[in-house]
Amino acid sequence: MKQPQVVMIGLGYIGLPTAALIAQNKSYVHGVDTNPKIVDTINEGKIHIIEPDLDKAVAEAVSQGYLKASTTPVVANTYLIVVPTPFKGKNEPDISFVEAATKAIIPLLKEDDLYIIESTSPVGTTEKMMDLIYGARPELKTKLNIAYCPERVLPGNVMYELVNNDRVIGGIDEKSTKKAVSFYKEFIKGDLHETNARTAEMCKLVENSSRDVQIAFANELSLICDKAEIDVWELIKLANKHPRVNILQPGCGVGGHCIAVDPYFIVSDYPMESQIIGKAREINNYKSFWCAEKIQTAKLQFEINHGRKPSIALMGLAFKPNIDDLRESPAKYIVQKVLQNANNEDYYIVEPNIETHNVFKLTSYKEAVEKADIIAFLVAHKEFKQLNLSKDKVVLDFCGVIINNK
Repeated sequence: MKQPQVVMIGLGYIGLPTAALIAQNKSYVHGVDTNPKIVDTINEGKIHIIEPDLDKAVAEAVSQGYLKASTTPVVANTYLIVVPTPFKGKNEPDISFVEAATKAIIPLLKEDDLYIIESTSPVGTTEKMMDLIYGARPELKTKLNIAYCPERVLPGNVMYELVNNDRVIGGIDEKSTKKAVSFYKEFIKGDLHETNARTAEMCKLVENSSRDVQIAFANELSLICDKAEIDVWELIKLANKHPRVNILQPGCGVGGHCIAVDPYFIVSDYPMESQIIGKAREINNYKSFWCAEKIQTAKLQFEINHGRKPSIALMGLAFKPNIDDLRESPAKYIVQKVLQNANNEDYYIVEPNIETHNVFKLTSYKEAVEKADIIAFLVAHKEFKQLNLSKDKVVLDFCGVIINNK
């Protein structure tokens, strides 16, 4: 492999597809991940995550010599930081991974290099990393291009959306913004919108917070309708006939490392101002607890009605349909909560998009539905929509598998 043009630090759900896309455009990419198994897998031309078309893109990029993975960075012209930003304490964003990735490349930086953070970050993170870099390399002050450009892709359609979605790009100065725009133009067909770093950081957080609020409205409606004995699915369908109403579909909560996480980045820094955003997080978290309680109630009612303990199928672990990503999954939380109250019932845990789980014993969805007395749909996977359910089953449809398949 020739001298890499791009170093991609973080080879997860966003980093690896982005690295493969850049490599497909005949730029040499050096991918970095702290997990040696992930590095070895990629260097074999294989992938460690499920994402349509990613396997072909990685295999092609590796075989042609445009993509190589390692546990350490090397000298390049452009450095992309695409690492996790988890929480510490009580919903406080943790930028230590971004900081560690930045420190790893500081000795490699040279004049006119481009440094971009794509990781979801609190407002002001890009400026903090700028100060960190220039504190260690004062000779480079004002001579680097530093920017923030968040991803906005949908798992399951990442390879398409990376190319075609618009992007917001904000530099610490106009020169940095222009440099970053020129870089992304090489492989993105969507429009590139220029701004400053702080606005770009907030834009990412606001996009997902907005979606979280909209989902919370639908989930709150489902709680109200359950108490009022109204079919929430029919209600939303009818309400959406209004030309200016578009209520989303309720589910069993909100998961993933975006919508379920990003609002806290705002709430943490602006607790007094973010009243609606904070309340939406509470509602969506409560919905998962409510679903677990509903399963518990159905279990006890079955035992009263039939004089025996039921067998229960818990359908889905991923945070959304048709993917293998379990991060922040409300379905996983519900399964854990239900199993905490287990009392010698038989449980069949189903997730068709993964082969094994390090905690749960998985069962095929057909076997689970056949053997279970109570079927709780937690994720609307496509396989579940093809099932024919006998009338003697107790069905708890928290995500519209049945109603939306009629």
